Amino acid sequence: MSTHDHERSPFGQFVDELEESIIALILGLMTLITFVNVVLRYIFNTGLIWGFEVTNVLFAWLVLFGLAYTIKKTANLGVDAVLNVVSPGLRRTFGLIAVAVCIAYAALLLKGAWDYWANFANLPQTTGRWFPTGFEEMKRTSYRSWYEMVDTPMPDWLRFIEPWINEGEAYEKIPRFIPYVLLPFGAAMILIRFIQAAVRIWTGAEESLIVSHEAEDDVADVAHMNKED
Repeated sequence: MSTHDHERSPFGQFVDELEESIIALILGLMTLITFVNVVLRYIFNTGLIWGFEVTNVLFAWLVLFGLAYTIKKTANLGVDAVLNVVSPGLRRTFGLIAVAVCIAYAALLLKGAWDYWANFANLPQTTGRWFPTGFEEMKRTSYRSWYEMVDTPMPDWLRFIEPWINEGEAYEKIPRFIPYVLLPFGAAMILIRFIQAAVRIWTGAEESLIVSHEAEDDVADVAHMNKED
């Protein structure tokens, strides 16, 4: 049974295709907005005033989605010079140490991402300096959902949220809690992926977090086919 056989189940394939589609969609939107903006600027002497801001947000989304997907596929870069000269048991130990550090980092990242996003979503930030020990006490004066983006206008189809989170006050620009929601979501996905990687290393399905050698295997397969020809 290979490392990622569990991902070949129908549900695993669906999740893979969904993640890949989201990443492709984000990249496509970034490319399209940038292209349209260049054409408008150099041909029509105008432009999308919100284009740069939206592209920046999409790039942040792409980084977080891509990082979580890379961890899942064991495609992250790493140096395996030491791992290649130690025994399999020691290699597994090093892998567990590395993934434990990554889990701790991802947990800190999740706390920071939640606290930053909560600042714009009328939600309490966590207490505690390093790890959450609870949630702060919220008062009405603590509500911060009125923070808006700088250039991106508020579309009419999103105005249903105004009575729910902004006390009926109209937004001129998109509220920041909408694009920033991917910060805690992406950090949570990264944490989950590292925990899954820890389970795979613990059970012996993988030895480390180092980039998989699928490309080398494919080259070897092609070379073997050429020899047969």
